[in-house]
Amino acid sequence: MKRILVIHGPNLGLLGQREPAVYGRITLKEINNQLNKIARKRKVNLRIVQSNYEGKIVDLIGKAKDKYDALLINPAAYTHTSVAIRDAIAATSIFTIEVHLSNIYSREEFRQKSLISSVAQGTIMGFGVKSYILGLEAIIDLTHTNKHR
Repeated sequence: MKRILVIHGPNLGLLGQREPAVYGRITLKEINNQLNKIARKRKVNLRIVQSNYEGKIVDLIGKAKDKYDALLINPAAYTHTSVAIRDAIAATSIFTIEVHLSNIYSREEFRQKSLISSVAQGTIMGFGVKSYILGLEAIIDLTHTNKHR
């Protein structure tokens, strides 16, 4: 059975109350419930983690290579600032899909650069919770058929 690591970055635990005009009213628990429902239906195992700490995220990615088939990550604010998370993904070469609830290219100028995109196999953004769903479906389809190699 395929194993997928899902990492939610900083402040995503505040979804539902944080800037609803940008992120909507959905909570992280609701997103996780939707992801788990898809995983059960598609017969994959998910481990879902939310962290506000860059070092913890780097550690999770560093240990993921031998434990997981793929990584679904919303690096949140670390998208634009974390060379460490970018380098961890590059070092492990784990199949990675980057997701964002909002379209970072329609946001403030400082948010319009992703350090993660260049080491991810793909990026899905701007569709709210559907970004996560599309990302998970892509990972499942591509890792099951080895189309990513």
